[in-house]
Amino acid sequence: MAYPQPSHRNGVLPHDVQHHQQQHQTSTMQSHEHPLRTRPFTLEEALPYTPFTSVLPFHSEILSNPTMGAGPVAPSLANLVSREDYNALNYEAESSNQSKRLENSLEYIQNLLKPEKITKFDFKTAPKTTAASSSSAPRLTEGISPFAKMVYDSTSIVFGCPSTDSSMKPPSNGPSATPVAIKKSPSQRPKVAKHNPVTVNSQAVANNKSRIEIHIPTQKQREAPSAALTSQLPSAVQPSQPQTVSLADLMVRPQVTPIPVPKIEQHPVIQPLETIPQVTPVPIPPLIASNLQKVEKELIPPGPPITPSQESSSSLPSSQKPAEIRIELPKVTFNREEFAVVPDSPDAPANLSSRRDHGTLDDPLTADLNQRERANIIFAELRRCLQDIFVAADQLSSQQIPSSPLIYITADQELTMTSSAHDKAQRLLNRAIEVGCFSQIPFDGLIRLHNLSEGSLKYADSLEFKINEDWGETDVALWVQQIPDIERGLKAARTALRIMCGGREEKQLYSEDLIQLGLNLFRNVMEGIVVPIAEARSTGPTANLFRSLSAHKKAIMTLFASSQKLFALISDLMASIDLSESVVNTLEFLSSHLMFVENAYTEKDSVVGVSKFDGLRLVAMHMLSQIFLMNPAQREGILGEILTSLEKLPVGKQKARQFKLSGGGSIQPISALIMRLVQASAGKVDERKDGFRSQIMQSFQDNAAAAPSQTTRQTKYTIRTEDHAAFEHEIAVQELQDLSKRLFDGAYRYAHYVVNFIVKRALKSTKTGDTPYRNLLDLFVEDFTTCLDSPDWPAAELLLRLTMYLMFQQVDGEKNAAPARNMALELLGIMAASISRLRSHVRKTASSFEGSDSDELGRWLADLSLTILEGHTPLEKILKWDGPYRIAVEFLQDRLNEDGHLYSAISYLVTDWSSQILAGYDSTPDDEPADQYSEFGKTAYRLRNMIEDSKWLSREWRFKSVASNHAKLAHAILVLRSNFCTAFRNILNVLMGSMTTDQATVRSRSLKSVNQVLETDPTILDGDSVFIDLILQCSSDSSPQVRDSALGLIGKCITMRPRLEERMTPTVIQRFIDSGVGVRKRAMKLAKDIYLGNENKAVRSSIANGLLHRMQDPDEGVRELARQMIEEIWISPFYKEDDSVSFKQSLTDHVALMVQTAKQGNTALILDKVFQTILAPESKMCEANTRVCTKLVANMFDLVDISESSDPSVPSGKDALQVLMIFAKADPKLFTFEQIRLLKPHIASVSTSEDLIVSRAVVVIYRRVLPQVSSVHSQFLSEIRTHLMPATAKITRTLLDDVVACIWIISGLLNNTEPIARLISSSLAGIQKIRALLAKGLDQKTTRQFDRYSLIVGMGGKHCQLDTHQDLFKSKFPNWKGDTVSKLMVDVICPFAHSAQSVDIRRPALDAIGLICQSNPRNFVTENVISVFEQVFTEQTVILESMILRSFREFLFTEEQRSNQSNANATKEKKDLKVMGSTSFDDVASATTQRFLTAITRIALATQDDHAFLAVEILASINRQGLVHPKETGVTLITLETCPVTRISELAYHEHRALHEKYESVLEREYAKAIQSAFQYQRDIVQNCRGATESPFTSKLHLLIEILKISKSKNRVRFLEKTVGQLEFEPAELDVGQPMPSHVAYSRFLLENIAFFEFVSVGDLQTVVSALEKLVTGTGAGIAQTMESEIFQVRMDQDTGAQQPGEAEAPTLAPVIPESVNMERFRQLTAGSMILSAAWEVRSFLRRLYGISSSRREAKNKAPPKDLTKAPVKVQGVTGDKFWDDVSFIMSGLDTPDRMIQQCKTFVDLMNVDSEVKIGEEEEEEDIDGDGEPQTPDGADDDDEVATDGRGRKRKAVNTPGGRKKRARSNSRPRARGRPRKQQSAETAGFNMGGDDF
Repeated sequence: MAYPQPSHRNGVLPHDVQHHQQQHQTSTMQSHEHPLRTRPFTLEEALPYTPFTSVLPFHSEILSNPTMGAGPVAPSLANLVSREDYNALNYEAESSNQSKRLENSLEYIQNLLKPEKITKFDFKTAPKTTAASSSSAPRLTEGISPFAKMVYDSTSIVFGCPSTDSSMKPPSNGPSATPVAIKKSPSQRPKVAKHNPVTVNSQAVANNKSRIEIHIPTQKQREAPSAALTSQLPSAVQPSQPQTVSLADLMVRPQVTPIPVPKIEQHPVIQPLETIPQVTPVPIPPLIASNLQKVEKELIPPGPPITPSQESSSSLPSSQKPAEIRIELPKVTFNREEFAVVPDSPDAPANLSSRRDHGTLDDPLTADLNQRERANIIFAELRRCLQDIFVAADQLSSQQIPSSPLIYITADQELTMTSSAHDKAQRLLNRAIEVGCFSQIPFDGLIRLHNLSEGSLKYADSLEFKINEDWGETDVALWVQQIPDIERGLKAARTALRIMCGGREEKQLYSEDLIQLGLNLFRNVMEGIVVPIAEARSTGPTANLFRSLSAHKKAIMTLFASSQKLFALISDLMASIDLSESVVNTLEFLSSHLMFVENAYTEKDSVVGVSKFDGLRLVAMHMLSQIFLMNPAQREGILGEILTSLEKLPVGKQKARQFKLSGGGSIQPISALIMRLVQASAGKVDERKDGFRSQIMQSFQDNAAAAPSQTTRQTKYTIRTEDHAAFEHEIAVQELQDLSKRLFDGAYRYAHYVVNFIVKRALKSTKTGDTPYRNLLDLFVEDFTTCLDSPDWPAAELLLRLTMYLMFQQVDGEKNAAPARNMALELLGIMAASISRLRSHVRKTASSFEGSDSDELGRWLADLSLTILEGHTPLEKILKWDGPYRIAVEFLQDRLNEDGHLYSAISYLVTDWSSQILAGYDSTPDDEPADQYSEFGKTAYRLRNMIEDSKWLSREWRFKSVASNHAKLAHAILVLRSNFCTAFRNILNVLMGSMTTDQATVRSRSLKSVNQVLETDPTILDGDSVFIDLILQCSSDSSPQVRDSALGLIGKCITMRPRLEERMTPTVIQRFIDSGVGVRKRAMKLAKDIYLGNENKAVRSSIANGLLHRMQDPDEGVRELARQMIEEIWISPFYKEDDSVSFKQSLTDHVALMVQTAKQGNTALILDKVFQTILAPESKMCEANTRVCTKLVANMFDLVDISESSDPSVPSGKDALQVLMIFAKADPKLFTFEQIRLLKPHIASVSTSEDLIVSRAVVVIYRRVLPQVSSVHSQFLSEIRTHLMPATAKITRTLLDDVVACIWIISGLLNNTEPIARLISSSLAGIQKIRALLAKGLDQKTTRQFDRYSLIVGMGGKHCQLDTHQDLFKSKFPNWKGDTVSKLMVDVICPFAHSAQSVDIRRPALDAIGLICQSNPRNFVTENVISVFEQVFTEQTVILESMILRSFREFLFTEEQRSNQSNANATKEKKDLKVMGSTSFDDVASATTQRFLTAITRIALATQDDHAFLAVEILASINRQGLVHPKETGVTLITLETCPVTRISELAYHEHRALHEKYESVLEREYAKAIQSAFQYQRDIVQNCRGATESPFTSKLHLLIEILKISKSKNRVRFLEKTVGQLEFEPAELDVGQPMPSHVAYSRFLLENIAFFEFVSVGDLQTVVSALEKLVTGTGAGIAQTMESEIFQVRMDQDTGAQQPGEAEAPTLAPVIPESVNMERFRQLTAGSMILSAAWEVRSFLRRLYGISSSRREAKNKAPPKDLTKAPVKVQGVTGDKFWDDVSFIMSGLDTPDRMIQQCKTFVDLMNVDSEVKIGEEEEEEDIDGDGEPQTPDGADDDDEVATDGRGRKRKAVNTPGGRKKRARSNSRPRARGRPRKQQSAETAGFNMGGDDF
């Protein structure tokens, strides 16, 4: 390959580099005809030997420049610096004065060339080739730029070249031989040269000039390394035969140096091996097999090995060409030194961690000169500043100067410092504390500085600056004038506190008064300024204040900044000294308050900006962390206060994630605070600071001088050194355990407290409830998962782990309610998704490190992370000293200067590390090596020191700088092996188990949680996944919610794993007919995506077929969605016009698919409607749709002549004609004349009846398309008519309808209608002849003739306008004197329809009359037609009624279409006001419907078959046209809504809804009558008078309730009250003669409907429950009393004590009916009790279903009106099965006398005993019973009667005369006031059933 051209790299300009090496040996090569090649091949020379000869055209850019090693190539100069800057550097390098920029640039280049930053290559030495002597080589620096030369001269790069000592190595080939001693001169030692890579490269070129030889090892040689690993001495390899060489074998690998192999010559000459510099391997071009010469075998003479250099010096045979390339098959022995054993898992880098050198002193003033000088300078500046301040104060006090910029006099005549003086003093004080010279500042100066600050503090504290909401601009302007004084006070407080933070020991510096003054001022500023401004908004009551304050934004922002700095300084002060309890409490209150202040969400709603207040919140968070850390005894109280305050968060604030994370993203501030507090609790309080703080506080006391000094108690440890810890490892580990266990337990305890606190409250609240804990729990979990992979927040894993454990308990608990389990599954899904996301991220990161990162640490972490992902946990690598824990800690410590809050994260990591060390030490087997135990001991000792002293690690050890991605990967490794992440499989098992639970909502929730996991880890679908079977099982679940969730999951599975599409598609299609509207829509959307991505015709046809059937869906939204999707999958893909072959093929395939779908699915009628809608002018894409359909029609004509095939997937001509017929009906303009001409052969077979389907399709196409054909094609039209005319005598009625229409159209185009007129007149004449035979009766033949004649005449009257041929008809009928031919036809046929004739004759006669009247409606109102029709309706013959109804339907539909067209053209043409309606036949339609409406209604309500549906269609058309009053059809439509036949109920529903929207007030009065009609319809026609249907339970009046949802609330309430009111009855008037009394059956119908109503609002529900309660208590009390007296014969004066035994024995004794009881009276009472008992069951069921409490205490607190408008929420898990069975049992109360007695007794107990009252200790629990019904807590009335038995309490009778209370029984005594005793079993207060307990 040609040598690459030099490029601009590393600052060296292109220049010619030629380096000729001195020859140390004399060449023995003989001269030849052609000299040997002394240079590499050029590109042109090497090209014939490469595969690139096939590349045309060839460019040199195809070949990339060779690179050394796997490391990155040095960047080009053009990418580092611009040409202008480089020229400037060259210019400065030439000048004598070097600038700072030149020095910096040079230093930067030298830094890039450091050896540790350059990839080191260890090449084997190679021989030099002998070259002809040349002239002296030019110097390398010639021609380079001045700056490059400066770099060359001032930079030293060491390249070491190892010398080769043949005496130290075994021979590389052949048998062993005695080595030749070689003398070494000093010049032969390894040289240290100053070179750059260009020099090395030039040497490589010079050394490769002789020849290029390729040595290929044999198979044995390749196997030699593995064989030699077990042997000490290398074995010789025998010579082998030449081998075949592949191109892959010739590739040069960068980092693998080939073993030098000698070439055997006939005359070997031994020369010393010369050491050469390392060279870059030159890539060898691939060789062509034809150029490889055969290498003959040669004998190996004994002797020493021959080096390549010697070989190059030997003479060549004359037969060889100088430029040849020879390939030798070497014979080489294995050299063990050239190989190394690579471990399966790499060890951690050895140079990561090292100890620090403690030779330097620690005193900052004596450590080095620079630090000491800096301290002196700062000290001098501070002293000068203080002197200036004090001098100014003295001069101003003595009135030597009037004013000073440093001192001013307050209004209280006190000297104090100005703001500028405070700023300067604080800056210098802070710097003095940093450099350590603060202790040298004179004490008196600091005290005086305190005194000068106190004045500003006192004055600012005396100001009144609290902001009020009602302030105006004037008030704000006056307030702004106080800001400078407030700011000076804040700065004065900072100056005083800054002095206290310096660590001085003088007690006078720590003035409690100053601290209290500063704290008071800060508190006043917070409460009076900061918080009001933060809560001010641009809208609402604070809008004026907001505008006024915004005008002074700059001054306010300065005040905010000063407040934040003071707050931060107070936090630092708390860490330095002990503050009093009152100060700490005040700071805790302020910090907590700031955490929960509602800041603005946007900048426009904030006076100072959102970030300004968030800065204060961050300081408050740090303050709380400090208080939490410094006060262990108060930690739980602090946490409790914070968590309790969460309720104060507004709804919007709960989701405000305003805390920015360092790695990107944001979380809630409260989440960050909780994690920081948990992390802080894992740290140890610094005892040295604690001792100092205690000393300061002790010095405040008066007897401080006399008190003996106390030193802080230090823990005594046995282990003092690492060596001792390694030897006594058990003691070292024990000492670590004593220190760290309590810290980790504390963090665990507080984390558990937080999680348990929130979870417990979340279980008792909802997402829409008043308490925010349910939403907060979700937000917390999301925040913790966000921080899971961040080293800054290691406590996130602990909090998530504890939450996971609690969620497991909620899922596994059998008694846990569905909401609790749903919450647990939702959170577990979020957690599993976060674990999966972390695993995926770690896998990607590790792969990137392995592939590109040359850093050894990155590769080690990548290998470790992949090991953990595979399920292995190498404990020794995780816990080692320089392992992942250490990497994460070092990364955090390096960032402490940026974020001091990271101390808590470091503390937690160290404590967690310690706990893992303890666990690892205990789990280590006894047979482990002692080194491992020693390592545990040393690590435990170091961790103990790290816990005791937070700075010990940085002081004692240094660590390699850790990159951010390395630290994150190390932390991720720790998280992956935590208990939280290792529970990933357990979470999946829980989710799978919940998919088959018995609670529908839990199943749905588990599916959604699985969906979350799938989004992050689709691998759970691979293999034989159980998930797929469970998902498919859930898709047919009984709950619509579960089915919907399953479909969503199926869509996700297909997206992630397309191979599952074939298995899951049938399930998706099956859900098209789901009972849930939402499920159907989701399935359709999913199927559309499958259709567009699947080329399988069978799948596409099935999907299209299912979508087409949804066009008949009862839901309008589903129908529209189906139409839209058909358009999207069948039409939209072909909008783009394309003449390509692929487009035409796809169009052909699509046509075949359409034909197949129409054939298999029986969807012709649906397709007709679909394409009419798609091609309608109102369609948005009408033009585009028309273009596509035109192409489809043209393509479909290619299939017309194809015969039927046995393969159903192959379309036939018959099937294609059916689809063409549909297109013709939709839009005839899609067809051309040439296309319909192709159908002519099929017309000839119309009369032969060979294939009626084909014949009818062709005739229909002609009927639709021929009106568009021009009359110029008269020959074609005549031929068509000729074929059609004879067919009229034979074809069926359906085909004759189209044929006659087609003939009339052709006749009109030909302007010749006489043939069809003659046909009809002759047929009518034939009928006239048969008429004469009516008196005698018609035989069978004559009847058939009449049937055909009447059909021809009827079709003629329907399609033909024959009035122009009156002369022809008069010739046939001389006595006819009428005006229209249609009247003649009717008059001739009417006698055949008379009731005297047989049905076989009347049926065709009525059919013909109806056909004629459709086109000539005036005949409907003629006397003979009316008479005939009335006879038919009177006789109620179904087949004859159908003939009449069919004609009515066609007539009304036609009129409806005319009306719609007229309305569309109303704006263009002025209506004829003389005509009522929109057409001239409205009077006929109105008169006809009015006359026959009763009969039509009767037919519609008589059956459920096609005959009834025909009548319903007529009623619907009448309703749409408004031909009758709404109430005349409204009741019928409402009744038909309850029909179990879907098409009848849907049509009735749509028409009822249209009526209700227009005439609600009219229909409202008819609803009670309609419900009664519906009951009768269900009882008599449907034969099922139950009020609801099962599986699922649905009210039969649910469509009525659905329509009422659009009504006003008061109208709905009125309807519900009337419905309940229909239950009322008088017991004495009940008709009980039937087994099931009618009113009882009707009441059950009403009650079961009410029970399953879908209520719109809580108010509607409350209305029903209250009405039922009033009904039962009002009517039931009298019935119960009558039963007691007449049936059970209970007297008021009986002894209750005597009754109790009887009551106890009642269940065991058979009831006896008294003889005096009248059975009819008995049945009436029983029937009444059945109605009321069922009503009470409905009331109880509704309370249980919607979770309505029966508590009187809640009833007294009436719900606010806004709550009554909310939609009621059903309680999960409550079904109607129990209610259904209970009502069924109640309704069997009249079956037998025993059941009657039982029913009466049960009802009496119901009225006397309130079983819902809770007594005793249960009152406090307020639990829910097994049925989910809320129990009633005690709320007794002292005035209510006390029950003396154990059954509960008596109910109030609301019908007591005068409302008096019932008198107590004679043997009872009044109950004492107060709370009933707990041992009382039933002594509770009365319960008002009048509804006030609701």
